[in-house]
Amino acid sequence: MTPGDLVDVARLDGSVATFEVQTVRRVAKDRFPTAQVYGDLPGAGLRLVTCGGRFDPGTQGYVDNIVVWAALVGT
Repeated sequence: MTPGDLVDVARLDGSVATFEVQTVRRVAKDRFPTAQVYGDLPGAGLRLVTCGGRFDPGTQGYVDNIVVWAALVGT
C-alpha cells in the first residue's frame, strides 16, 4: 500500500466506508508506536498492522511490523 490508496470496509448495514492511506511505515517490533496506532483519534481512522522486514529463524517471526494509517474519506 502507498499513500493515496483507498481501502473499502463493508459495514453491517450494507454501506461501505472508504479510507485513504495517509502513511505506511515499517517499524521494529521493539519500537512499536502503540500510542499512535491504538490512541484516540479526532475522527474515524483505520490502522492496519502486519508483519514485515527480515524473518528471524530463531524466533520464527519477522523482526518488524508494517503499519498503515488511513483516514475516512467517504461512506
